[in-house]
Amino acid sequence: MWQNKKVIVTGAGGFIGSHLVEALVKSGADVSAVVRYNSNSLIGNLALMDAEARKSVRILSGNIEDSDFMYQSIRGQEIVLHLGALIAIPYSYEAPRSYVRANIEGTLNVLEAARRFDVTRVVHTSTSEVYGTAITVPIGEDHPLQGQSPYSASKIAADKLAESYFRSFATPVMTLRPFNTFGPRQSARAFIPTIISQALAQKEVRLGSLDPERDMTFVTDTVAGFMAAALAPNVEGMTINLGTGATHSVGWFAKRILALMELDMPIVQEEQRMRPKLSEVMKLVSDNSLAQKALGWTPKVSLDDGLLAAIDFVKSNKNLYTTDKYVR
Repeated sequence: MWQNKKVIVTGAGGFIGSHLVEALVKSGADVSAVVRYNSNSLIGNLALMDAEARKSVRILSGNIEDSDFMYQSIRGQEIVLHLGALIAIPYSYEAPRSYVRANIEGTLNVLEAARRFDVTRVVHTSTSEVYGTAITVPIGEDHPLQGQSPYSASKIAADKLAESYFRSFATPVMTLRPFNTFGPRQSARAFIPTIISQALAQKEVRLGSLDPERDMTFVTDTVAGFMAAALAPNVEGMTINLGTGATHSVGWFAKRILALMELDMPIVQEEQRMRPKLSEVMKLVSDNSLAQKALGWTPKVSLDDGLLAAIDFVKSNKNLYTTDKYVR
């Protein structure tokens, strides 16, 4: 089904994006990978993918905020998988305008290019953060949207732009809303690799709030959801959650990871790692029934198996992680 399909992935150098590119290449797709331009020609996590697979990827360096670049990149493509975004919540408190430019204007550029050049499917990436703290559980796609951080507000706006392009121009866009994803290649911006890398290098694990609850999906399952969304019939205009339907607290994850690593050390809360009180999202747990029905998608990887894979990756790539300062 993927053989020679022309697919472009924005945010390809990121954690999920790099795994998605690798899976698409191995499925036979003709893949163009958009990474943010830099003077060192760095390609992010694409550098960690299988070297043979990477040789067949067309890497496009630029900026999704540049409409000319996006028009040139998307022209001639069949499927657009739009993952490019600024995603670090703490940094959104410091640089909210950057999130408007990347997440809202960048998405507008992708949608407009897709409309102009008649692509067959756009998968726009949302986030469970748009729901804010759960009002009802599990969280279905009709749950109210709550902008509890500048990041989540920018993603709500991007989601609504995607909806408007479907309704206004019949652009074949659907919105995929992953809950938290984890696994190899994830940076210390996320709490699971933060726990693992600190446990390997220090005598204590330093975290922010231990109480928030998160629904964690292993990265290969999230990638399978993207690939299903790209090809599933009759999903244009829809928003679909990807999640496991189970949730645990950050503190629970810290204890479980230390147990899997056979380590015993204190878990310390640091004020600088705390979100503002009204901004913290306390509980996220997905209703994934629509994903099962519309995409035929269910998560396959168990939590412990996923955590062990993440632990093995961090152990083998300690040089990628900074543990002596807080990574925003």
